[in-house]
Amino acid sequence: MKKHLFILLLLSLTYCSKESTTQSESLKKDSTLITNDSLKETNNNLDNGTLNKEETLKTMNNEILSILKSKDYAKLANYIHPEKGFQFSMYAYVNAKKDKHFTKEDFNKYVATNIKFTWGEKDGTGDPLILSIKDYLNQWVFKKDFTKGEFHFNTFKGTGNSLNNLKEIYPNNYFTENYIGGSEEYGGMDWNCVRFVFEEVYGTYYLVAVINDEWTI
Repeated sequence: MKKHLFILLLLSLTYCSKESTTQSESLKKDSTLITNDSLKETNNNLDNGTLNKEETLKTMNNEILSILKSKDYAKLANYIHPEKGFQFSMYAYVNAKKDKHFTKEDFNKYVATNIKFTWGEKDGTGDPLILSIKDYLNQWVFKKDFTKGEFHFNTFKGTGNSLNNLKEIYPNNYFTENYIGGSEEYGGMDWNCVRFVFEEVYGTYYLVAVINDEWTI
């Protein structure tokens, strides 16, 4: 009798041990699935980084507008691409050969001076626009208070009859647009906007172009 009881007890312990092992393996599998799902979710969040880019560049956009409004132009140098510098285009069409370009060093050198540069030709008259950097920033780039304009990210609100080749010249870059609509008096044709083009360098964004746009003849 004792022998039978011993065998039954041994079988019971063996069954419990197997059941415990099975449950343990099941928990491990469940844990692995949870971990993998978490990693997938994290990777998906990392891949979906456009929103974070938009928030970052909107902040930079607003900071640059504040600098232009306060005319504290020396601070603008902090945003210039350290290797490529940045370029100014008077209108939507970017001419890489003719548009005025400054390295960060050159900008710092001339921004506080009255030395004048030829920025391009005025639409309609063809007259050259000759101004110092600070006057160009004040009279042309910030010709209207764009801090009160509509913000747009990687899209164009201002469209006219001037060829817009921004995406062709900067195909892999992000840009912002600050748009101010036209008046009823002129049928909305007196709209204006300024666009900032940014390039990422090791996780940091820098300004590579400042482009104004408006209705042209």
